[in-house]
Amino acid sequence: MQASNVNDGVKVRLVLVPVDGSKSAERSAKIAFQLAHAYNAKVIVLSVIASPGFSFSGPAGAPADLTEYYKLGTAEARKAVESSLALAKEAGVDARGEVIEPVSSTVGAIVEFAEKEKVDLIVMGTRGLGGFKKLLLGSVSTGVVSHAHCSVLVIREAGSAQASSST
Repeated sequence: MQASNVNDGVKVRLVLVPVDGSKSAERSAKIAFQLAHAYNAKVIVLSVIASPGFSFSGPAGAPADLTEYYKLGTAEARKAVESSLALAKEAGVDARGEVIEPVSSTVGAIVEFAEKEKVDLIVMGTRGLGGFKKLLLGSVSTGVVSHAHCSVLVIREAGSAQASSST
């Protein structure tokens, strides 16, 4: 395929990139920005703050105050979004950032956001910061692939067997 024909017959106007501050998310964002540039598409960089998957309790079983948890989560999410937006600017891509807080389902939040925004493509990594969570809850990328209304491009980690094998 010639570079001048890269977008023949394919309409990608809006790309969603979920980020969490991980190297995998950064790599996915860079690839999303390359695609957006090729298709002259806009990008939304999204970070989702999940509610803790376990309950906190204070003294005598009283519910713990989660204010600090969400404050830290919001700061980290904003940092991840801002970092990706800086990469988008370097790539010459029109991008905006969003942070969703707090949600009970990261997959649900990403899928619902993509549908609401009429996203044409979601680009995300296979692994985020929660490698241990993958064993317990299932992969966020797998859930998004299963439930999204649009195409999902899942980017393998650099250096993984599948990513480094030649075809």
